Amino acid sequence: MSIYWPIALAVFADIFYQIAAKSTPEGINPFASLTITYVIGAGISAVIFFITSKGGSLLQEWSGVNWTAFVLGLAIVGLEAGSIYMYKVGWNINTGYVFKAIVTGMTMVAVGYLVYREQVTASKLLGLAVCMVGLYLINRQ
Repeated sequence: MSIYWPIALAVFADIFYQIAAKSTPEGINPFASLTITYVIGAGISAVIFFITSKGGSLLQEWSGVNWTAFVLGLAIVGLEAGSIYMYKVGWNINTGYVFKAIVTGMTMVAVGYLVYREQVTASKLLGLAVCMVGLYLINRQ
């Protein structure tokens, strides 16, 4: 079970994330909304750090941070702004998110191979083909 809880957490959070992104008011600048999002996220992260670290020092932990925290921050802004704008320009929640997830998944197979030397098997190639068929079917009107 310990291998599945992170997936369950990510799926559960992503469902609410997509609902919130789709429901962001039309007239608001997405970056104003994201500012509040990040303040809340930072506060929750700090509270969870102190709950889980048992007396650890947040400043000491920060001293060990490398480039990944900064790139992750940039990536999160791009993900969230892209999602909000995706819905603002008219994507439906049942196709926009799926389209984005399929394209991301297909791209990650290449990233896994090129960057991390992960194997690309016949079943993965078949899965990519199924994804391409899925993209075609999702975008048919």
